[in-house]
Amino acid sequence: MPLAFCGSENHSAAYRVDQGVLNNGCFVDALNVVPHVFLLFITFPILFIGWGSQSSKVHIHHSTWLHFPGHNLRWILTFMLLFVLVCEIAEGILSDGVTESRHLHLYMPAGMAFMAAVTSVIYYHNIETSNFPKLLIALLVYWTLAFITKTIKFVKFYDHAIGFSQLRFCLTGLLVILYGMLLLVEVNVIRVRRYIFFKMPREVKPPEDLQDLGVRFLQPFVNLLSKGTYWWMNAFIKTAHKKPIDLRAIGKLPIAMRALTNYQRLCEAFDAQERKDMQSTQGARAIWQALCHAFGRRLVLSSTFRILADLLGFAGPLCIFGIVDHLGKENRVFQPKIIVGVILLYYILGVSALIGAAVIILLAPVQYFVATKLSQAQRSTLEYSNERLKQTNEMLRGIKLLKLYAWENIFRTRVEMTRRKEMTSLRAFAVYTSISIFMNTAIPIAAVLIVSGSFLRLPTFVGHVSFFKEADFSPSVAFASLSLFHILVTPLFLLSSVVRSTVKALVSVQKLSEFLSSAEIREEQCAPREPEPRGQASKYQAVPLKVVNRKRPAWEDCRGIMGPLQSLTPSADGDAENCCVQIIGGFFTWTPDGIPTLSNITICIPRGQLTMIVGQVGCGKSSLLLATLGEMQKVSGGVFWNSSLPDSETGEDPSPERETATDSDIRKRGPVAYASQKPWLLNATVEENITFESPFNKQRYKMVIEACSLQPDIDILPHGDQTQIGERGINLSGGQRQRISVARALYQHTNVVFLDDPFSALDVHLSDHLMQSGILELLRDDKRTVVLVTHKLQYLPHADWIIAMKDGTIQREGTLKDFQRSECQLFEHWKTLMNRQDQELEKETIVERKAAEPPQGLPRAMSSRDGLLQDEEEEEEEAAESEEEDNLSSVLHQRAKIPWRACSKYLSSAGILLLSLLVFSQLLKHMVLVAIDYWLAKWTDSALILSPMSRNCSLSQAQECSLDQTVYAMVFTVLCSLGIVLCLVTSITVEWTGLKVAKRLHCSLLNRIILAPMRFFETTPLGSILNRFSSDCNTIDQHIPSTLECLSRSTLLCVSALAVISYVTPVFLVALLPLAVVCYFIQKYFRVASRDLQQLDDTTQLPLLSHFAETVEGLTTIRAFRYEARFQQKLLEYTDSNNIASLFLTAANRWLEVRMEYIGACVVLIAAVTSISNSLHRELSAGLVGLGLTYALMVSNYLNWMVRNLADMELQLGAVKRIHGLLNTEAERYEGLLAPSLIPKNWPDQGKIQIQNLSVRYDSSLKPVLKHVNALISPGQKIGICGRTGSGKSSFSLAFFRMVDMFEGRIIIDGIDIAKLPLHTLRSRLSIILQDPVLFSGTIRFNLDPEKKCSDSTLWEALEIAQLKLVVKALPGGLDAIITEGGENFSQGQRQLFCLARAFVRKTSIFIMDEATASIDMATENILQKVVMTAFADRTVVTIAHRVHTILSADLVIVLKRGAILEFDKPEKLLSQKDSVFASFVRADK
Repeated sequence: MPLAFCGSENHSAAYRVDQGVLNNGCFVDALNVVPHVFLLFITFPILFIGWGSQSSKVHIHHSTWLHFPGHNLRWILTFMLLFVLVCEIAEGILSDGVTESRHLHLYMPAGMAFMAAVTSVIYYHNIETSNFPKLLIALLVYWTLAFITKTIKFVKFYDHAIGFSQLRFCLTGLLVILYGMLLLVEVNVIRVRRYIFFKMPREVKPPEDLQDLGVRFLQPFVNLLSKGTYWWMNAFIKTAHKKPIDLRAIGKLPIAMRALTNYQRLCEAFDAQERKDMQSTQGARAIWQALCHAFGRRLVLSSTFRILADLLGFAGPLCIFGIVDHLGKENRVFQPKIIVGVILLYYILGVSALIGAAVIILLAPVQYFVATKLSQAQRSTLEYSNERLKQTNEMLRGIKLLKLYAWENIFRTRVEMTRRKEMTSLRAFAVYTSISIFMNTAIPIAAVLIVSGSFLRLPTFVGHVSFFKEADFSPSVAFASLSLFHILVTPLFLLSSVVRSTVKALVSVQKLSEFLSSAEIREEQCAPREPEPRGQASKYQAVPLKVVNRKRPAWEDCRGIMGPLQSLTPSADGDAENCCVQIIGGFFTWTPDGIPTLSNITICIPRGQLTMIVGQVGCGKSSLLLATLGEMQKVSGGVFWNSSLPDSETGEDPSPERETATDSDIRKRGPVAYASQKPWLLNATVEENITFESPFNKQRYKMVIEACSLQPDIDILPHGDQTQIGERGINLSGGQRQRISVARALYQHTNVVFLDDPFSALDVHLSDHLMQSGILELLRDDKRTVVLVTHKLQYLPHADWIIAMKDGTIQREGTLKDFQRSECQLFEHWKTLMNRQDQELEKETIVERKAAEPPQGLPRAMSSRDGLLQDEEEEEEEAAESEEEDNLSSVLHQRAKIPWRACSKYLSSAGILLLSLLVFSQLLKHMVLVAIDYWLAKWTDSALILSPMSRNCSLSQAQECSLDQTVYAMVFTVLCSLGIVLCLVTSITVEWTGLKVAKRLHCSLLNRIILAPMRFFETTPLGSILNRFSSDCNTIDQHIPSTLECLSRSTLLCVSALAVISYVTPVFLVALLPLAVVCYFIQKYFRVASRDLQQLDDTTQLPLLSHFAETVEGLTTIRAFRYEARFQQKLLEYTDSNNIASLFLTAANRWLEVRMEYIGACVVLIAAVTSISNSLHRELSAGLVGLGLTYALMVSNYLNWMVRNLADMELQLGAVKRIHGLLNTEAERYEGLLAPSLIPKNWPDQGKIQIQNLSVRYDSSLKPVLKHVNALISPGQKIGICGRTGSGKSSFSLAFFRMVDMFEGRIIIDGIDIAKLPLHTLRSRLSIILQDPVLFSGTIRFNLDPEKKCSDSTLWEALEIAQLKLVVKALPGGLDAIITEGGENFSQGQRQLFCLARAFVRKTSIFIMDEATASIDMATENILQKVVMTAFADRTVVTIAHRVHTILSADLVIVLKRGAILEFDKPEKLLSQKDSVFASFVRADK
């Protein structure tokens, strides 16, 4: 057929111009080509020659700079223009088909316009990103010409009476409007940017985010097309496939998305509400109003887009209805007047739709009930899970004590009991989850079954519905309805969850409002009502601490309290100038309604001097420090700080909160360097813990390290002072944690330092060195105010001021001489305890010791304590830890293929029977679902054929038709019923599989961990083990079953859909191959990126939660240092890190969804074209066409969820892999060579110990820590063991319990070699008290006697021996009083006393004390030593000495050095020898 622009027919009117050129349609069409040719010829050289790189004036690092006005409108108009041009091309082609020749002018101008429109947007994008707006003049000319030419064409149409009835007229009118609007957009760019026609063009700088090289989340900045398709993510996804994604790869959040920005926006909204109306800022309403004011616009916009997207989802069923209806009944014209959901169903089905919809709606309350029960079950599961983790955490933290006392089975049973309760809740959770899954899959089947039965008035299981007499049961109706039911089920299924989430949000906001309006403890800055003249101003600032209600401004509270406090304000006398802080008549309590812990406190802490606070355990020393810092609630009295002191040595203010007071009466406390009794460390490096956000000063840092004797500890750490300290200092010993905490206080440049019992975990040498080099030289000599709480009374001669406390009150304060004069009895008591003559003698002793002592040995290592003493051993330990870190890192960044091995381990844990049922039920269910839809297609085709025949058939034929329909209905009913049953079976099977696997894996893990050797816990971080019991078990309990169900369902549905489409139209298989290849590469790249981003999301969430937890735990220290703002800033930074990972993960999911939608659209297009073509040639029935199109519409959704669930499953199976890694841990050898019948029941009854050539090591790869030790201990003897840190003292005690590897020699106790005994028998027959006190949450009775073997009288006797009887009797419940986790409701010394009582309860003939009195005061220690010597006169007692004077009364003393016995004799003989090491220890301890 010949081609010509205006056609090649003879005598064609297209070439006639006798009525004017513009009246010739072909000429006008040719004129319309001119603007498009102009744009193409102008822009192509500019685009391809490379003008952009030379013309760019502003350097930016992203090609995403959006700064031209009307950007989004331009893109929207361009998309509309392209759509209209496609319609014009199609209209021209169809119009050209009626003639013999081809008239190119009918569609060629539209084709050129399409090319020009695409070129224009590409050209505009390049101009915009290169910031060269002058080249937009070409687009201005183009839009002008295109508007003029298209307007001419539209006018000529109108002149020739072509109106709205013609499609060509409408399309031309739309193009005129679009070109005109684009022209206006271009003119607006000139008006705003002034790049032409103006003398001074407006310069625009790049957005601040794009100037920052760290911002890589570009969604807010890219063009509209890239936003909609996430095209900018392509480079990121490709890069993720080459190397792991880390925080550096994802960069920082844009400024508008950062936590600080949104925090400020919310604060501004709150302030606006407060300025508007004070009453409106109260309660939850204020929070909702502030949220709406700050973020309401974005929420409304996103909700609008979501609604539009949901509405467009109904286009698919409408297309199915139209196509299938057209193929089945060509004479029918479909006019859709439908909006959503049920309205569509009602339009298609009539009243039958209401019955099907009623099924779904009536089940909505059931779904809400199920969702509510799911929430309750999940809450119950969470409670039991938290309790189990708490018990597991306690068990792991006290694992050494459990093994020494042979209590593993007791605590394992305790955890298993809680786990059984948790499994009961999980079982309920699984049941309701199964019901939820069942309803989600079965509701569409039930709805279609009921509607089908009601349509055909057949006796299905729903009954006979007789009022549908003219029902039209056609394939178009059936499959459009089926598709609509599938669309409606998901939102109705989620409705219950939405309602539940809404209720949770309401409750959460209410709780949040209660929290924000609750009382706070803060400093009041209130001047007196009648301030003194400036010349007579007091040198002190009254800073009373009180409970302040945030609902009321602080100054209103001040009016009520300052009057009574005037009498408490200190006078401006000369002595008061030397006071740093003063408390007058103070009564303090921990709870608002509680009894005051501190009563009638009136003290003055002198400025620039050393103040010591002493007293017995539990008398309130630590509480006094906290009350001074404002951490306790003040009942009455006043706390006054002398703020005339310089805040720091540099004169600078380290606190961002500090203000300069102009009124001398208005002052506030400055920062205080505070070291708490329980060391608080950050999850950071050693250096960062010491400097604590202060500027690094190398010289001062070295001085502090030396003063705290930390250099040997730093040397043995894997990375020196850059070693990361684990959570709560888990990888450090108690002494190391204590010294780092003290080093932080020493390093700070604050004028006031509070030290709360810094010597509690240190031996005498470290204590003396810290006192002399740290407290005296670094602090007191620097004229800094130091307040020291201590039990070491030998340091009292150094004190400038002493405060003695007793039972929560001040017994007396003054200098040591004041106590000597006025408190003779107390002074003599102190003198006896100090065992010193006077201050001069003490100073000479320290100087003498410093000159005579050899260099101290290495402190205890961080894992095996005394074990890791030699350099080789340290290197091996570091290598083992580094290898473990590498293993954990490789697990986290595993980038291999899908972990099929972990999947097989998970499934095999379920058992063959359950696994077979799972696979078989899933396959059978989806086969039945396909059979239901296929049978529906056959049925509707039959109904379509029989419908016109039934109108003309006889009575007998009508009965045959009815009988035939009944057969179809019966088969359909059976298939639907079977499908519903199989839905229930599969949902239950999946959840029960998950339950069985969860139960088996947790049980195996707990048994393996509890029986692991102590070396495993010393070399494996506690956090790593806890993660297996917490996050990994939670993943296996709750996440893997649901992910497995979703993955199997989406995969089988996707395979079913593709199989059905291929069956209906086999030609589809040709197109399936390239689509499958594209889908494979998309999922391959996505899985890698998604896995890394999910891991990054999890890993960035942990520091956020950890920082929050450690901030709450160290709140006292943070407030003392005035570092609240710094920690708030860190919290915001951690929040940003987690948010950017979460945003990229969401963007990756959207990236996948868009591409799966494209593939799904291709599937729908190919399926529609092929099925319609086959149907037009009468090769395919309308029912099968509907079947194929219905499945094609679901492919994109199934593909998307299949890939996402595959990525989720791949990540979650890592939990299974990690747990199976721990299941390979080798257990201790609990079995013995001796049968239980050969072991006497009362063994050991004498307590005789023979140690023969004993050599001990912590591991076969390490060197010995005890070498060829020989000793004989007779029954009932009291043995004292001493030595420097690292000499092997603790290893000596652990050898009795076979906690270490005794590779040579043996220990014989009462004639039996302990190596032949079962471990449980051996450890249950001995008693030991460790240095670090370990208490478990529960009752006092449980902590003393978890085996429940002792009577109450025995327990009270043990408490009396431990000096705790009166304390316990005063508690509610007595022996049944509750001890909180870690014994936090008791002081450190009281916890140690409970551990002593626990050991006394065990009536064993051998009793070992491993530095058990390190945390108690000397008076209590002396009492306990006397009790041990009397109450255990007939028992063998081995005491590892923390203070050497405690073993002076022992029968024999063993002095260890580097794992060997250096001296072994009676203490009297050793003291008589001048060169004795033991004698030097005693002299140093005086």
